[in-house]
Amino acid sequence: MPVFLRRTSGAVLVYAISTQIAWADLTADQVWADWNAYLGGMGYDVAGTESRSGDTLTIADFAMSMNMPEQDSAMSFSMPQITLTDQGDGTVRIGLPEEFPLSFTMSVEDEAPVTGTVTYANRNMSMVASGDPDNITYDYNADQISVRLASLMADGEAMPADAISFLMEMTSVSGTSQMSLGEMRDLVQSFTAAGLTYALSFDDPDSDDAGNFSGTLSDVSYSGSGSLPTSFDATNFSDMLKSGFAFDALMSYGAGSGNVAAKGDGEEFAWTSSSQGGDFRIAMDAGHVVYDLKGRQSQISMTTQDLPFPIDLAMAESGFKLDIPTQAGDDPQPFSFGMNLTDFTMSDMIWGMFDPAGALPRDPATVVLDLSGLATVLVDFLDPTVAETLEATGGAPGELNELTINQLLVSLVGAKLTGTGAFTFDNSDYESFGGMPAPSGVANLTLTGANALLDKLIAMGFVSEDDAMGARMMMGMLAVPGDAPDTLNSKIEINEQGHVLANGQRIK
Repeated sequence: MPVFLRRTSGAVLVYAISTQIAWADLTADQVWADWNAYLGGMGYDVAGTESRSGDTLTIADFAMSMNMPEQDSAMSFSMPQITLTDQGDGTVRIGLPEEFPLSFTMSVEDEAPVTGTVTYANRNMSMVASGDPDNITYDYNADQISVRLASLMADGEAMPADAISFLMEMTSVSGTSQMSLGEMRDLVQSFTAAGLTYALSFDDPDSDDAGNFSGTLSDVSYSGSGSLPTSFDATNFSDMLKSGFAFDALMSYGAGSGNVAAKGDGEEFAWTSSSQGGDFRIAMDAGHVVYDLKGRQSQISMTTQDLPFPIDLAMAESGFKLDIPTQAGDDPQPFSFGMNLTDFTMSDMIWGMFDPAGALPRDPATVVLDLSGLATVLVDFLDPTVAETLEATGGAPGELNELTINQLLVSLVGAKLTGTGAFTFDNSDYESFGGMPAPSGVANLTLTGANALLDKLIAMGFVSEDDAMGARMMMGMLAVPGDAPDTLNSKIEINEQGHVLANGQRIK
């Protein structure tokens, strides 16, 4: 993600700028000067031929480029023309052709550059800038915006038209972006689109590998904010964060569907999916990085050559969340991790493969894990040089100090496990527990339906009587009967001496 952000944040400005009418006056020259300062501050070399006719400033042969010596690479973008027109009311209209080529070049040392052209098209687009040079607001709207791959050249050869294709379209697009300039450049953005569609296909001329990927999203919305230093090295993401770069972005959609069909090595694979909405949030600053994904009412169907029927899955909710510290320091810093799979179901055909008689309960399954804690970050692992050293040496970027199990829930085939707990870790002792820092703390667990599940597995022939007896003996050692039928409770303690106790009885 860091590489993607630094390579595309400048290019996005070219066609994603928008306006909102304000009372202060703004001129075309001021808008153009701000773009130069913004892109130049990010490390881009900006070029363009300026000419004026009446109230219109035209930038012909607009181009921006960046060398990235740390990655031994470079990139550049170009487009034929941008117009900036003073409207006489303190606002500036930004004009792009309804359709134009956007060329790009990416090169890596000792390799032939990858060059290509995408065709950018818009229908009934309006873009206006307003405000003053230190606080510019952009508004934009369009009936349709599309980006299509027109050509691609790699290894010095042009790719055939049927070897790779890409098209993305958005409809009923409307958005606002505000840039405020002070000690930092602060940015607040939002946009909506009634629909988004994409299609990607490839067909390797040198093999039988081929694939088609397509999908749709409806009721798309985006909101985000960020801060950028007025000047920074965009090729070093760690230094960017230390100098104040930060962002927080949320994208949501109302419904979606996707299709995949691929083949390779003599095998074929297909996948279809749908959902009734989802969210994706990513945030980052000098202290933390956050990922938060959520999906609702998802359905998936897969077909392979290995099975004579489709694999159909569904879930009411799914989610993944990660919040980790990134700044090296002596003090422990908070982190969190979470995932959930709620009301997960499979088709009867899948159940029938291992439970044709229907002995096991087929109620929806749920898995939830919610963790938080404290960790010490030992090195700046976002620095490319440090990351390479860690990979080469196998070193650890940090130490785990505290871990809290806020929620553990596993519910499936008639059994349910729940739990909470809290532990601290001694990073000076890696011997007591086989190479991990020695923990101390308590976990409280409750298991229901385990004996009934064992009985069913014995009847199905999945578990032998001897194995079931061993499992019951182990549960008897670690747990005590609860108040409800077929319920076991367990309190697992690890003390500072390294002793492990189950319900007060020492087992290690």
